[in-house]
Amino acid sequence: MFTLTIYSQTSTPNWYTDISLASETAVTENKPMLILFTGSDWCSWCIRLQREVFNKESFTTWSKENVILVEIDFPRYKEQPDSIVQQNKLLQQQFDIQGYPTVWFVSVNKIDDVIVTTPLGQSGYIPGGPQSWIDNANSIINGDK
Repeated sequence: MFTLTIYSQTSTPNWYTDISLASETAVTENKPMLILFTGSDWCSWCIRLQREVFNKESFTTWSKENVILVEIDFPRYKEQPDSIVQQNKLLQQQFDIQGYPTVWFVSVNKIDDVIVTTPLGQSGYIPGGPQSWIDNANSIINGDK
């Protein structure tokens, strides 16, 4: 006799780390990008945002339907390829990132084979769990903020 235990697996969202690949996907799927600037292994507010919002099933479901996720990480202890380190530094400068977590929402279009991004707005940690965060994100994406 044996016991079979089935665990429910929560799907995790697909976070791009390469902005070029994410941009192409955003154009193909006609979705805005959510660009997360984070210090994933040291920033307490970043870790809290991951735990309270991004790791929840409601966020995963919402993100799959509404945005292309991009993580621009500035870890202290985790190794990254030089190309990603350089890309992230450039994006940090372009978006004038002053602190973490910072989340930018941008629309993405391709005009004459050139990717063009238009900032829609920014956010960060918002208390109240995934629904509060998603409501704020929707208002930015829809132009309400």
